[in-house]
Amino acid sequence: MQIHRYKNNGYNIILDVNSGSVHVVDDLVYDVCGLLEEQKDSAQIMDALSNTYAKEDISSALEECQELKDEGMLFTEDVYKDAITNFAERPTVVKALCLHIAHDCNLACKYCFAEEGEYHGRRALMSFEVGKKALDFLIANSGSRRNLEVDFFGGEPLMNWQVVKDLVAYGREQEKIHNKNFRFTLTTNGVLLNDEIMEFANKEMGNVVLSIDGRKEVHDMMRPFRKGAGSYDLIVPKFQQFAESRNQDKYYVRGTFTRNNLDFAADVLHLADLGFKQISVEPVVAPPTEDYALRVEDIPVICEQYDILAKEMIKRHKEGRGFNFFHFMIDLTGGPCVYKRLSGCGSGTEYLAVTPWGDFYPCHQFVGEEQFLMGNVDEGIKTPDLVKEFKCCNVYAKEECRKCFARFYCSGGCAANSYNFHGSINDVYEIGCALQQKRIECAIMIKAALADEN
Repeated sequence: MQIHRYKNNGYNIILDVNSGSVHVVDDLVYDVCGLLEEQKDSAQIMDALSNTYAKEDISSALEECQELKDEGMLFTEDVYKDAITNFAERPTVVKALCLHIAHDCNLACKYCFAEEGEYHGRRALMSFEVGKKALDFLIANSGSRRNLEVDFFGGEPLMNWQVVKDLVAYGREQEKIHNKNFRFTLTTNGVLLNDEIMEFANKEMGNVVLSIDGRKEVHDMMRPFRKGAGSYDLIVPKFQQFAESRNQDKYYVRGTFTRNNLDFAADVLHLADLGFKQISVEPVVAPPTEDYALRVEDIPVICEQYDILAKEMIKRHKEGRGFNFFHFMIDLTGGPCVYKRLSGCGSGTEYLAVTPWGDFYPCHQFVGEEQFLMGNVDEGIKTPDLVKEFKCCNVYAKEECRKCFARFYCSGGCAANSYNFHGSINDVYEIGCALQQKRIECAIMIKAALADEN
């Protein structure tokens, strides 16, 4: 029976972890819930708080908490933990592919896990034939699921643009034959963007991710061309045009912040000032040997930045110039389905990455790690034990997740980050956890503030 209490921006917030209920309360109820969490009885609570609050008010608060408990909105039991065995044995189908259209790139981003697009291997472009087989595999292994997702990824996918267009055309043909619906997405650094590409993307791509880190000096330091020149001045006008052509919807400008710009809230706000309405700036994940890698001692500074950003977002919303920040977007009403809450992205089971030569990996961050090679487009999946291992990767398989208030929002974090830092997909990346917890706190506070306004 877990709750999470915290104070943020003048709000006292209580999250009932298992039901997802959020309560914005006064100081008295906040204190009462803290003592109830410690399993104090009514008499002990009355005794502990009687010097601060009137006894009749304490009694009323206790009654209110009991009513919420009876209604299943406070101190609720975990209904998922006993069902986890059946959950791990559930049948799964493949519903999404990340196609590595190009293991090549025209930038030399310093933090790139893909090593300038090469992924620990050789430069290569995916052929239409390999991509076609990948789409055929997805259709054949998607069961009765109608909606399928394909992300064109790299490296830089625009370096292989004709194959992207040809695969979209092939996918559209197959939709009619197999009663499927493809949602295509594209991730690009923008260097090769032009009007023709934008027009095609606006017709065919359900979402587009545009890579930019924020302020010019920040972006150019980490995302230069191979000879060292920055890319900011080239891509910003294109991205602005693209975002407007999509009516400021169904896209993200996505950046990465590092130890070089711990004041990253300024980068988010810079992107908002450029006119972008859909923004994601995420913490770098890098080995501690890299000078730009985040460290444990940076966590308080980063959390303070999230607070600064959250307050400014509320202010701008009230002024009629709001924007969305990906990591603060949270659904407190419906939220993700149970499977999603427990298992996250579905890597290695429902979601696979495909290399230019047709090999399958659990996701793009495992590409090149040969022990995670799962098969290929000609032979299908050849590692059922690896699939089972990923299927069992859930919030109850991780000791840290079981006791974390954020588990049903982050769904256990990234398996690749866990592997890279601990050698196991069933562990957690501690810095990532701390920042995710803070983001969820800010997201809930923003909801409370906007509800308060209404």
